[in-house]
Amino acid sequence: MTDTPAPHLQRFRQDPKRRNLTVRSVTQLTPAMIRVVLAGDDLADFQSLAPDDHVKLFLGPDTAEARPQMRDYTPRRFDPVRRELTLDFVDHPGGPAADWARAAQPGDVARIGGPRGSTVITGPVTHWLLIGDETALPAIGRWIEELPAGTPVTSLVAVPSEADRQGFESVARHEAHWIARPLAKAADPGPLLAALSGIELRPGTFAWIAAEAGVAKALRAALIARGMAPNWIKASGYWVQGQADASVKSLDD
Repeated sequence: MTDTPAPHLQRFRQDPKRRNLTVRSVTQLTPAMIRVVLAGDDLADFQSLAPDDHVKLFLGPDTAEARPQMRDYTPRRFDPVRRELTLDFVDHPGGPAADWARAAQPGDVARIGGPRGSTVITGPVTHWLLIGDETALPAIGRWIEELPAGTPVTSLVAVPSEADRQGFESVARHEAHWIARPLAKAADPGPLLAALSGIELRPGTFAWIAAEAGVAKALRAALIARGMAPNWIKASGYWVQGQADASVKSLDD
């Protein structure tokens, strides 16, 4: 595949402002995903320029004796008129953010910060290939819904069960591929690699990947082995097996 001219990844910096919000609604979107809508006047100047942006969610007390835990979450949807921010949480045992989302009630206080910045991809992209696991699904869903009318986009997503598939309201030309595998096997790249081998890599395809770091790295390597230029791929480890609150923002060589 050609790598000239390459897509341009333009980075925008923002003031990572902290915002005090309240929970407006909580929905069990699928068996493994909880959707929480936050609202408040602190969102008046909120801006998220890219589907894979993230905000910091602050959990627990913030005092001289105790600092809050922080977790990264994708702004799944933002309504500037209603000043509502939607965050989706993977519902899994043992995660402090998942525990918070599971227990959240309308009126509860929520504290977020950011986004600190955005990476906007422009250039000669004629087809999007979005690959990830359940942690990447909020970004993938937002991407599909925000693409211009008629834009070809293929998604390949691994989720814990068939019931965890999601539907998207989009004017893009979307082709969806879903893989159901247990959450306990989310660090195994095998199912995604097998499904990826059957997906055509059309000229002008830009691949975005986010999953467990080892999985994302294996997927990136598989695309390069099939002839895709590295600068047509953006790969991230949204989590690292065995390491709490760890991520790898870029898996570029």
